[in-house]
Amino acid sequence: MGRNVERFKMEGPNALWQMYRTVSRFKAVRNFIAIQFTRYCPSLPLKNAIYRNVLGMKVGRETAFALMVMVDVFFPERIEIGDNSIIGYNTTILTHEYLIGEYRIGTVKIGNNVLVGANTTILPGITIGDGAVVAAGSVVHKDVPAGAFVGGNPMQMLRKTESSGNEPQSSLRD
Repeated sequence: MGRNVERFKMEGPNALWQMYRTVSRFKAVRNFIAIQFTRYCPSLPLKNAIYRNVLGMKVGRETAFALMVMVDVFFPERIEIGDNSIIGYNTTILTHEYLIGEYRIGTVKIGNNVLVGANTTILPGITIGDGAVVAAGSVVHKDVPAGAFVGGNPMQMLRKTESSGNEPQSSLRD
């Protein structure tokens, strides 16, 4: 199943070269400054306030963004994360892709009680269900069902749990 993205054709040079036809320079600069500050900010409540109030993201209660998380600069308002989730160190959450002849935009939805391991990349248009665990270093290129344990590049199902997503996840070791 493909990712849930909107596609926009572009004429002329590659779409990245034309990025300011799709997003204002002011928004890009403001978002870049806010994101760079939050990447190094040690205060989780302050990070979440910036994500919500400056970038327009939907961030649930007690969700934690680790050091160096990189959210989409151009369309961060298309990121939704539920309550009590953890986004691991140096993870990248993208909501756009600029290609040669088109660009794509897709909302990223991350549920409640989700653990995303360090150095993960989440592509546009992805939904990660409640209680899922994404192993470190994964490239999330397709939706992740609730309660699943996934990992790798390409991402694969490693284990499906019977958890409702409300309980804390147990150790990742078998």
